[in-house]
Amino acid sequence: MKKQKKFKSSFKREENQDAVRAKKHLGQHFLKDETIAEKIADTLSYSGYNKVLEIGPGMGVLTKYLLQKNVEVHVIEIDTESVAYLNENYPALHGRIHEQDFLKYDLSQVFNQEPYAVIGNFPYNISTQIVFKVLENRDLVPEFSGMFQKEVAKRICEKEGNKTYGILSVLTQAFYEAEYLFTVPPSVFNPPPKVDSGVLRLKRKEDYSLSCDERLFFRVVKAAFNQRRKTLRNSLKTFDLPDSLREDTIFGQRPEQLSTEAFMDLTLKIQPYAISG
Repeated sequence: MKKQKKFKSSFKREENQDAVRAKKHLGQHFLKDETIAEKIADTLSYSGYNKVLEIGPGMGVLTKYLLQKNVEVHVIEIDTESVAYLNENYPALHGRIHEQDFLKYDLSQVFNQEPYAVIGNFPYNISTQIVFKVLENRDLVPEFSGMFQKEVAKRICEKEGNKTYGILSVLTQAFYEAEYLFTVPPSVFNPPPKVDSGVLRLKRKEDYSLSCDERLFFRVVKAAFNQRRKTLRNSLKTFDLPDSLREDTIFGQRPEQLSTEAFMDLTLKIQPYAISG
């Protein structure tokens, strides 16, 4: 993976940048750098869909650049103060501001069965949950991009053979091509977080169907990484597999050594002996 350079802080200070108070319990860190906001908006291709959902728009620094694209922009925001600000300052969003918790909201109420992209400056405290919800809705989400805590973004995009490669890496890359784009320093946020952030892009694979039982695949991956220091022969003992199968060379490896495709092959080997539910 090629080395990414950080962006320098060169934002223009806006008069209204403190109009909404960032709330710690919501994990809010408002982006205030216009250049980075525009660059994040440009990470989507805007091809193959005409609707975009932004999660956690705050005061709309990213939203304004999304509204310049030839798509129908929806935003979902749980903070009532931010919702009031968006309603007052972004009339183009009227009727498309959803005051809801993204993790609990049924998105079919917004988009029916139409495809849509997901984008945002995601709260650190729920960012992995956001990814898992996108995976659940992958049939309708061809593209996903946005800002995470740097180490989380790196983990999602990591390949096998590295210590940061894990459950999130395997499950995401089973369905999407993942690319780490650039690193963002704390200084461009209000309030600044204590760590760097990272922007990534996920593009759904042309063929994103699994070659094995999906539920079992998820179970195998999670069981393997829950005891990542052990070989698969030991970490998958709960599947009560026959000794003849456990002698297969793949069971002598540790989970971080297996690619997504190898995990599918492993699941296929286990499948005749396991219940997927």
